[in-house]
Amino acid sequence: MKYLFLILTVFFGEKLFAQDSVVPPVITPPVDTAVATPVIRKPPKPRKPVVVPQDTVAATADTLTLQPEPDHTTRPLLLSDTNIVFPSWKNADTGPFFRFTDPLEYSITLKQWEGKEAIFYSMIALLLFFALIKNGFYRYVQDLFRIFLRTTVKQRQIRDQMLQSPLPSLLLNIFFIFSGGMFLALMLQYYGLAAEINFWLLFVYCALGLVGIYGIKYLSLKLLGWIFQVSDVIDGYIFIVFTTNKVIGMAVMPFLVMLAFTYGLINVIAMNLSIMVVIALYAYRFFLSYVSLRRQISISFFHFFLYLCAFEVIPLLLINKLLFRFLGETS
Repeated sequence: MKYLFLILTVFFGEKLFAQDSVVPPVITPPVDTAVATPVIRKPPKPRKPVVVPQDTVAATADTLTLQPEPDHTTRPLLLSDTNIVFPSWKNADTGPFFRFTDPLEYSITLKQWEGKEAIFYSMIALLLFFALIKNGFYRYVQDLFRIFLRTTVKQRQIRDQMLQSPLPSLLLNIFFIFSGGMFLALMLQYYGLAAEINFWLLFVYCALGLVGIYGIKYLSLKLLGWIFQVSDVIDGYIFIVFTTNKVIGMAVMPFLVMLAFTYGLINVIAMNLSIMVVIALYAYRFFLSYVSLRRQISISFFHFFLYLCAFEVIPLLLINKLLFRFLGETS
């Protein structure tokens, strides 16, 4: 037995004495470094104040300057914050895109371009209309200038021939209404009397005004001729009046082009020359009327002057007064 105990002691004695205790070792849990380790944050870099231009903020503030954020977790500043400072625009000497001490302010005027295509095409239409009349009724246009300039002694015969051609006379009267209405509209706009009215509406008013004036004049003269039994004399006077209108309609065409598409000194010269030409043609009409009436009836220059004042000057003055009152109310 003692030999058996010795053998066990020799072979298993080291293992038996190596165990100090039968108590299991204490297991230490892993350390959470995310919690235990303190977070060291770098201080944010100071930012330069951002200056917003004047037209991007409210009307009561000149400039909105955003203060630098103290921390990256801080929310951005809003326009509704109460601690926003509104410095003056001119006091800012630094910015993200500029650096100056005395800024200059420039005012920009928005100009809207408006072309004249409609006027251009209307002028082309008037020229084509006159070209068709002249090429289709060349003899009538030639006789018209002959009798108006009195270059022939066969005036009575030429007038009878012209009265037998009502179509070219009607077309030239329509041409006078269009060209005369265009001339009056351009003249009113030139002198600034109808700046608030659309040009084409003003053109319609002027054309209708010419139709009304000469329509009333035609009916009044016909009535006077029937009352005083001088229809032939009145017919001759009416013929001279409408012949002069046809010539005026053709004479103002070159001035219409210059008035519509020129500026500056050329425009001023064109307006003054056109007015002088129209006045000269009307004065020549009065001279022709007086000569024609004196050949047929005994009339003195004083009575003819009274007629001009009563039927030519006073109606024009009344129309001028009404026109100025109408334009004053619309402007």
